[in-house]
Amino acid sequence: MQPDAYLITHAHSDHYGKSAMLSTRAVASVQTARALEIRYDREYKGRTFEVGRSIIVDDVRVDTHTTGHTIGSTAFSWQTETGERVLVTGDVKDYHHLPKCDFLVSEANYGDPYDPSCIFEDDLAGFSEALETGASFGAYAFGKAQRAVALMRAMGYKGEIGMDEKSLVLTRELMKDAAGPLTEVNGGVSNVVTPWNLHQVRGRNKYFLTGRRDTSYPTIQLSDHLDFRGLMKMIEHVSPKEVLVYHPAGERASLLAHHLQECGLETTSLDMIEKFVR
Repeated sequence: MQPDAYLITHAHSDHYGKSAMLSTRAVASVQTARALEIRYDREYKGRTFEVGRSIIVDDVRVDTHTTGHTIGSTAFSWQTETGERVLVTGDVKDYHHLPKCDFLVSEANYGDPYDPSCIFEDDLAGFSEALETGASFGAYAFGKAQRAVALMRAMGYKGEIGMDEKSLVLTRELMKDAAGPLTEVNGGVSNVVTPWNLHQVRGRNKYFLTGRRDTSYPTIQLSDHLDFRGLMKMIEHVSPKEVLVYHPAGERASLLAHHLQECGLETTSLDMIEKFVR
């Protein structure tokens, strides 16, 4: 059986864009489709749209909303035949553009209320201080690398930024003129490269842009996701009657579902549905 459409929220493979992009039933933003092509060196076969515009899927109007997770990342909303409003988010960094809904399907990347690492704030001051010293940064090629470049430009850095091949192609394509001058690794004072290529960067002033701690490099907290408090504010903002949480694999979705149930909101997680089906 085939669905009416594969709604691709963004171009990270853990959201199934890697395979869905090959279907003519795929639906993705212009930027997401292009990022998929660059990342996987395959032609995107589906339909595209500009984020914020509406599309028609099997006679149903589907509205699209930016989530701030990656360039082109999208949430989708529509109304059922009986008038209920459905919102599917994918990963979220900025929830302010999301509409009210009756049924919410959302991620739980940092949804564990009992894990202190799920409560954080981005260390923009630390990033700025490191940038002033001519530091280089380790960032994943799609998403984090573009955010790092955007922050560097916003903080007044006008010089060339060195990047490894995949990061360079993605950033030039997705950011266009907003990226400013870019070059190959070590072609500028500061570099933004994938973490496993940081060893290629000259100098010792290197940081990994992440919330992880299992790394040999010093880290600067910079996430493309809402933390636990942000997820709770997002849910309050969209005011659903019922919630389904999914992603990532493991316990976080079920822990968030349990917490929301305790708060009086009817919630389930994908793993609970899978157990019931089995």
